[in-house]
Amino acid sequence: MVDIHKAYYLFQQRFRPRRMEEFYRMMKITPTTTVLDVGGTLLNWKFAEFIPRLTILNINPPNEGLMPGVEWVIGDARCMGFKSTSFDVVFSNSVIEHVGGWEDQLNFAEEIRRVGKRYFVQTPNYWFPIEPHLLAPFVHWLPRRVGEMLLLICLRSLITMSVSNSKKIFDEVRLLKPNEMRILFPDAKIVFEKFLGLPKSIYAIKE
Repeated sequence: MVDIHKAYYLFQQRFRPRRMEEFYRMMKITPTTTVLDVGGTLLNWKFAEFIPRLTILNINPPNEGLMPGVEWVIGDARCMGFKSTSFDVVFSNSVIEHVGGWEDQLNFAEEIRRVGKRYFVQTPNYWFPIEPHLLAPFVHWLPRRVGEMLLLICLRSLITMSVSNSKKIFDEVRLLKPNEMRILFPDAKIVFEKFLGLPKSIYAIKE
């Protein structure tokens, strides 16, 4: 049996430091850059070389002490309480797929484009064969009923996750396709993060 939380951490250790390094390079982040992390936590910033003037927006309070100079704001990313162009850069990592249906994702994207002069948004690619939240192959491509049956087999034999949690993820997550990201972020460059030659994640980047 594989503990899915440990598996997540192994993947995070592989991809997130590289992703943060790419983000800092492309956005030319300095210690004085104002950055809004939409839907994030402190985890990504532990992989960073230094902390900019950082604000984290999340629907939940922090579960650990904040780093010096970091502000935490509780709020809804679909309707942010910030003025337009309040931040030099908006960053969001694996969040937009969790905010609801297509209308919610439209609101989320519009708010990011409104409050940030530039932005860097990452989301898993619908067309990558492994569903990243469940670490199960192909289930997100199948009809819901078939996907749930396959997932139940995986849960019983391969990974440790409760059936209720897996169904919650099935209900909550709406993975995005590249053409949908182009619609959501029409002024962005669409870039792919690859794994084994396959486009694993989608970046929408406005520099």
